[in-house]
Amino acid sequence: MATSSTLTPIPASPFLTGNTRCHYRRLFTPLPPHLSFNAATPILRRRSKTTISAKLGEKNKGLEYRRVGDSDLEISEITLGTMTFGEQNTEKEAHDMLSYAFERGINALDTAEAYPIPMKKETQGRTDVFISSWLKSQPRDKVVVATKVCGYSERSAYIRENAKVLRVDTANIKESVEKSLKRLNTDYIDLLQIHWPDRYVPLFGEFFYDPSKWRESVPFVEQLRAFQELIDEGKVRYIGVSNETSYGVMEFVHAAKVEGLPKIVSIQNNYSLLVRCHFEMDLVEVCHPKNHNIGLLAYSPLGGGTLSGKYIDANSEAALKGRLNLFPGYMERYNKSITREVTIKYMELAKKNGLTPVELALGFARDRPFMTSNIIGATSVEQLKENIDAFLTTERPLPAEVMTEIEDIFKKHKDPPL
Repeated sequence: MATSSTLTPIPASPFLTGNTRCHYRRLFTPLPPHLSFNAATPILRRRSKTTISAKLGEKNKGLEYRRVGDSDLEISEITLGTMTFGEQNTEKEAHDMLSYAFERGINALDTAEAYPIPMKKETQGRTDVFISSWLKSQPRDKVVVATKVCGYSERSAYIRENAKVLRVDTANIKESVEKSLKRLNTDYIDLLQIHWPDRYVPLFGEFFYDPSKWRESVPFVEQLRAFQELIDEGKVRYIGVSNETSYGVMEFVHAAKVEGLPKIVSIQNNYSLLVRCHFEMDLVEVCHPKNHNIGLLAYSPLGGGTLSGKYIDANSEAALKGRLNLFPGYMERYNKSITREVTIKYMELAKKNGLTPVELALGFARDRPFMTSNIIGATSVEQLKENIDAFLTTERPLPAEVMTEIEDIFKKHKDPPL
């Protein structure tokens, strides 16, 4: 592999003046045979100096770009989510969406070794292979590739060689990265994230911590040392976490400071009109640029499609084709009756103010002062276009009266899916 240049994190830019919302946000800122890796395919090499698309503050067809924490990664305010590639989407459909997204100014994509979703041995890794066949025709230094290493799992050991349980230890991390690099056919990852923690935490719809579920976990220092080795080898540029808590973020930050190890620069957590409390209650403070400067990459800003309103009529074609119905039990928290009721309230609010439900939901997520980038997925170019257009055509920021009405609903119905 080509020798990678040394990349040193640079400090975040100083605060902007002007609108408080912008002022704060700116700094927060085994596979089937036909999909198998071909060793003869040339690997996408790293260039001597990485330059990512636009400079901070610039706009490309309307999209803004923000620095991820205290890294030198500058990413678009929309990151393309890819978890449907290889399950709901064919390779051609994936390529069409990738090309369209980048034509519109998106410069970052998010994948994971576990993808596509739902997780299955038969399809695991297919998302990366689809991305790889598109990526080979792109300037590598113009694409921010973020991926994720699995956390603790007793059900997904098939992802590793001869493993009974997935852990976030040195061996698992290194095997994960080597396989990801091979599938993606590149020699480095811009942002490597821990998909979910090694230790017990409430996950995916759970709200309260259950002390009885505590278990021994891989020390934070061991995880960071493994990442340090990969960074030193030029295989990873920066690291982040996902589905993490304030305790976990603080432990990673403390261990990095005390031991002189890499600091996490991002957190990928669920955030939308329907799921706010977890992040807003205390992670906002932890991640603030004047504290630990960790950028939020928010997933499910449309609540798994719920906030588009397509599931309100359960018999509609859109609802029947939606993943909440295609995969029974998947994200079932969004199928609760109270979630449906609150979604209708937001739909009525949107209509009252001349907005579509998608424009309201994405406009809200876009404008949060602590937001770095929203991870938005789609199953068609048409759907992706609607989402990007919602970002660009909706008044920025949303009018104060709209925000007041959003807060009125939120005060009465906090995080209904939970």
